Amino acid sequence: MTINVNNPEADVLTRKFAAIAGVGITEAVVIAMKEAIARRRTAQTPLEAAARLRQKHRVVLAAETRKPLPGAVFDAMWGDE
Repeated sequence: MTINVNNPEADVLTRKFAAIAGVGITEAVVIAMKEAIARRRTAQTPLEAAARLRQKHRVVLAAETRKPLPGAVFDAMWGDE
């Protein structure tokens, strides 16, 4: 099966990556797609990243800090009092 990409930027990027990796453009596409898929599979969700950062910096969320702020707080921030 073939891929036909008619995008000048994609062509430039693929050729640049192929030159850096020392491979042909077909192999460059395969490598890039494998790396992109692997990154996406191992990427953290925003909740996971937040939990990791809280643990790293020893931030503990008390019950009080989990409550949403009242609308008046946001109104005051934007001057909509």
